[in-house]
Amino acid sequence: MPSPPLSRQADTSLTDQLAARFAERIRQRLIAPGARLPSVRECASRHGVSPHTVVAAYDRLLALGLVEARRQRGFFVREPRTAPPTPSAMPDVPALRPRAPISATALVRGMFQPPGAQPMPGLGTLPVEWLDVPMLGSALRRVSSGALLEASSVRYGEPAGDPRLRKALSGLLAGIGVDAPAAQIVTTSGATHALDIVTRTLLRPGDTVLVDEPGWSVEYARLAALGMRMLPVPRGENGPDLAVMEQLITAQKPTDRPRVYVTVSVLHNPTGASLSLAVAHRLLQLAQQHDFMVIEDDTYAHLAPAHQPRLSALDGLDRTVYISGFSKILAPNWRVGYLAASPAVVERVIDTKLLTSLTTPSLPEQAIAHCLEQGLLRRHAERVVQRLDAARARTVQMAEAAGCRFAATPRGLFGWLDVGMDTERLAHTMLDDGWLLAPGSLFYASPRPSTLMRINFATLQAQSFWEALRAARSAS
Repeated sequence: MPSPPLSRQADTSLTDQLAARFAERIRQRLIAPGARLPSVRECASRHGVSPHTVVAAYDRLLALGLVEARRQRGFFVREPRTAPPTPSAMPDVPALRPRAPISATALVRGMFQPPGAQPMPGLGTLPVEWLDVPMLGSALRRVSSGALLEASSVRYGEPAGDPRLRKALSGLLAGIGVDAPAAQIVTTSGATHALDIVTRTLLRPGDTVLVDEPGWSVEYARLAALGMRMLPVPRGENGPDLAVMEQLITAQKPTDRPRVYVTVSVLHNPTGASLSLAVAHRLLQLAQQHDFMVIEDDTYAHLAPAHQPRLSALDGLDRTVYISGFSKILAPNWRVGYLAASPAVVERVIDTKLLTSLTTPSLPEQAIAHCLEQGLLRRHAERVVQRLDAARARTVQMAEAAGCRFAATPRGLFGWLDVGMDTERLAHTMLDDGWLLAPGSLFYASPRPSTLMRINFATLQAQSFWEALRAARSAS
């Protein structure tokens, strides 16, 4: 729901209402530490108040220690140093539901919307009506009937994951050219968990990691939290800029050379681009030459053509680790992922999995195995791809009619859209209209102003969004 307008008939002053609104967003980390608040003039125009009211509200935030003033630059959110002020420190106003991501963690928080909430252009999930919940329920009943439920519940599952699912996954991977027997596959609690345990297995704090830029903001935040040093490689239509990658590698001291490259090879997030065969081949040559591993995140595999080249297929899982999952195609809460790697890496990964999560639940793994064995998942994915193709075509038309352009050829679930103004400012503006955006600054290893933002083709069929976008751009 859009935020209610400031009211001159309320029991509290306009200054108090405006300060409370910003304070709530800062405390919920919807506005990240270091982010710049809207200028006084822009904020006054947006909320229909005087510049004096905005200055007074920002002064309240200063007094609360939530922001800091930088000479001739404006007001910026402070890093939290102490416990946040108690609720009594601000006027009593209705709580604001998390909506607008201005940081990686806020982007993730925005995924936890209540059922039936308005679809948001910044989220990375499919609309609820596209999901086949009856298929999942039927599969669960099939694998949990009678003695099967007891067998799956009274003991821990195998450390590597359910054998039935790993066998089915071996067949699934063969369909995209990745030769991985069940013994070289480990199941995880989603693809993000797979990325985490592989990173913890192959790297130590202080190690150097090559990453795509633009790239997935949550992955940047995760690597930073683990103490990794990131080297961003520009990502283009056909893959990473290999000349820049080699320059980055050779510029490091031998002890600081990157040990891993993390990449989304097919339907890259946020651009939708995929590796060309020539770039994939040369990339693997660089990995061999400079002795680093490649972690291939194929989260959107079910939305992509099977013929798209995978690094793990070309490499035979020698220097690659393949990662994927099912939450993007089945349902967000079906946290089942997996990885495939060489036998030596798999043994180390299983040790890390045991230390971090013991094992993974057998019932959802067996249910997915059933869906794979019966061809149910394949047919569901085909239906989703058809709907996504149609939604993408409509979204492209509406975006171009709104005066925007795509910085990369529209493919897959995400579009990399240029709106012609700073999208972090735009995210602040559209927050009050109830629209959650994923501004371009989130998709750089070192956040920077950007006129780009990531959109979800599946959730942007409402003309009301494009009208709100036009209005926000005109008001800027």
